[in-house]
Amino acid sequence: MTEEETAGDSGLGERERDLLAVERRSWPGPGAKERAVRERLGLSPTRYYQLLNALLDDPRALAHDPVTVNRLRRVREERQRRREG
Repeated sequence: MTEEETAGDSGLGERERDLLAVERRSWPGPGAKERAVRERLGLSPTRYYQLLNALLDDPRALAHDPVTVNRLRRVREERQRRREG
């Protein structure tokens, strides 16, 4: 099976779908999400957020999970506004 076939209709690879799945969950307390990122995805939190930020600009991510992507875009835009203002 090719990566395209496993990606389903969205065209996203497994890693991209996993990043969005982490963001869809609610986390019980500080550090739980970062531990999950390290253990499940094998990524440092810094790398995770770099990949996630790039993924938010990918139209395939929006098609795959519009609620999560739009929520994260709003959060990102608000942080950018606060830094600029």
